[in-house]
Amino acid sequence: MMGKLFSKRNKSAGSTRPAFAEAGSAISSAGHYGDANTKVIDSSSSNVKLQHSDAVVSLALFQPGLCLSGSKDMCVILYDYKDKRQADKWTGHSNAVTKVLYGKVLDKIFSSSRDKTIKVWERGNSTFKSEFVGHTLVVTAIDLNADNSLLCSGSRDNSVKLWDVRTGTCLKTNSIPQNLVTDLKFVPSSSMIVQTGEDKEIRVFDLRTLQPVFSFPKKQYIQMCCDVSLDGNYIISSSNGFSGNGCEATLWDLRTRKLQKEFYGHHEAVEACTFLPDGNRLLVATAGRDCSVKIWDAQTAACMAECFLSGSGPLSSIVTYRDGSVLAGSFNQGVHLLSHQDNMLVKTCNF
Repeated sequence: MMGKLFSKRNKSAGSTRPAFAEAGSAISSAGHYGDANTKVIDSSSSNVKLQHSDAVVSLALFQPGLCLSGSKDMCVILYDYKDKRQADKWTGHSNAVTKVLYGKVLDKIFSSSRDKTIKVWERGNSTFKSEFVGHTLVVTAIDLNADNSLLCSGSRDNSVKLWDVRTGTCLKTNSIPQNLVTDLKFVPSSSMIVQTGEDKEIRVFDLRTLQPVFSFPKKQYIQMCCDVSLDGNYIISSSNGFSGNGCEATLWDLRTRKLQKEFYGHHEAVEACTFLPDGNRLLVATAGRDCSVKIWDAQTAACMAECFLSGSGPLSSIVTYRDGSVLAGSFNQGVHLLSHQDNMLVKTCNF
């Protein structure tokens, strides 16, 4: 009952019509998931050289102008989308990459994989520097604390692990039955870690003991992804779903431990969600299997802008920068670069 209660659609949420963007295509009278007024992007006819040979499944913040991506092709790539060149490429995983991460303090790249390992890479060196071994099934989530001294990982083996980055030692492990981890994040300026899983729960762990402190009420569908606001006050999570059932993002207040808002508008599972680095207001970006990217006002749940990427296939991941750049990873068309300006989302290119 609790899960259904917290996934019930709020008919008024997100009802504001956003500004639609067109990029290099005619307006579709009946877009794949749009209505007669939706402008659909079609890049299938463009001569695009994709960097990955298979689906892009993860993106990570690096710096404006550079895109860090991981793929089912087992590669991690750093692409300079301003100069349109591949800046670095790392190979060494024996199975699909699941997550990528940049440690800014260490200036190192981290990647997890279906090969059950987490590898550490350096710029200019295609061979991995070190690796973390201990999970018994695919590693599905990784994150670093602020000073890059600790790495937290989650897996389909039902465990969350805390590692010493310098030594590669596993400091703590917490295993919870049926807790197939989908994502996790450190909470800034705190001793907490937030984790989502296939059991539909959002757990908050105490970093010092790696024990759950509390859980938010279960949602109706699997929670696919999570992010934490820079001030550490809010969590955004996104839901699996089908044909408009579920398919929402949810804003949670870490201070009151309550649900704040739900964001409806995607027609299929919302694979990725993130807070935008906007100092003036709290904004959220989402990407889904319905080939759409949406920008939301977190306080009102209104959809401010959206962009449909026709032919992209499911969108798997999303990152945003202060300069308005939005990057979305896709199954069929590599990484899409969009520009978010004046409540408009406009596609620039894909690679």
